[in-house]
Amino acid sequence: MDTPHDCQSVEEIKEALQNNNPALAMAKIKEKLDKENNTPLNIAITGESGSGKSSFVNAFRGIDNSAEGAAPTGCVETTLVVTPYPHPNYPNVTLWDLPGIGSPNFLADQYLELVEFDRFDFFIIISDTRFRENDVKLAQEIQRMKKKFYFVRSKIDDVLRAEKRSQRDFSETRTKERIKDNCIQYLQKQGIQSPQVFLVSSFELHLHDFSLLMETLERELPKHKRNALLFAMPNISPVIINKKKKAFHAQIKYVATASAAAAGVPVPGLSIAVDAALLVGVVTQYVFGFGLDRPSLKRLSESSNVPFNDLKGVIISPLAATRITADVILKVLFQCASMAALMAAEEGVRFIPIIGIPLAMALSFKITSSTLNFILNKLADDAERVFGKVLDCNTTE
Repeated sequence: MDTPHDCQSVEEIKEALQNNNPALAMAKIKEKLDKENNTPLNIAITGESGSGKSSFVNAFRGIDNSAEGAAPTGCVETTLVVTPYPHPNYPNVTLWDLPGIGSPNFLADQYLELVEFDRFDFFIIISDTRFRENDVKLAQEIQRMKKKFYFVRSKIDDVLRAEKRSQRDFSETRTKERIKDNCIQYLQKQGIQSPQVFLVSSFELHLHDFSLLMETLERELPKHKRNALLFAMPNISPVIINKKKKAFHAQIKYVATASAAAAGVPVPGLSIAVDAALLVGVVTQYVFGFGLDRPSLKRLSESSNVPFNDLKGVIISPLAATRITADVILKVLFQCASMAALMAAEEGVRFIPIIGIPLAMALSFKITSSTLNFILNKLADDAERVFGKVLDCNTTE
């Protein structure tokens, strides 16, 4: 559902078109899309020393712990300063690895001031055993300052393996319920109101509560921040892939309107040139958002231990795992006879007196909408196939 600001943007674009000012219309569209795709999101990851903060940061960013650019991990405190880790595809989304609460240079009572509390959109407080006094103190201070925070009980895979070895009638569901209940009860006794606790393994994001954590963050973020989080999320389920697809789909009308604006200028070849440039930018966003660019696939290969060629082998779209250029886009379009015919028709009707420009604009809107819907569906299908390949390989090991 569009917000009042969205409606205002649409009206401004329509007004520019009605006033025969396609340059202003395209500028307004670009401004809107840039704002949506570059909204900053700053996530604070904190907890006591050795709790698994850095592994969580790396997992969210789709980076193996041993890869270049990964947050350093270890059984002792490895984060000595507040360290930003931008998402590799969405640098507007930054995870901040904060020093452990209670470490010598970051005592609990001074912690928020030292880490510059105000810069963060929300906090994730991580513990690998149970939440302790410093975690509670931090949560109480965040609560007092009316910002969001979430508790993550990390390394749950290790706990479940240990419990399974020691129990004859082991039940994973019962064990996880008991762990979560114990955490919630302790936090409530310490005065934390309605604590939200999630059980997570940074090595098995598709299992346990990571999906629930992401759904909760997305729901509780301001609307203008949700897409920033969504596009940066790792593809850990078909549900997340489908949400990305819907978010991208909602932007198509603005891109198609920009295409129509270009078609309203009676210059031979201009519309095709503008469309190709628009499509390059948008399709590149799709490829990055679905993690289908080569660097993302290589990172996924490293973190999942699935060979890169096996991941690439399930991809069908020629636009994935390649550099998106105007030539590549046009080649895909001209391979489709109906699209090629519509593009030729658009160029031809533009110079018909009186009705030519409106017809060209309508055709351009239709071509761009149809093209982007077609490409988006194919890339979303590829993302699901890649996810399925990783899941199958890790399940059968």
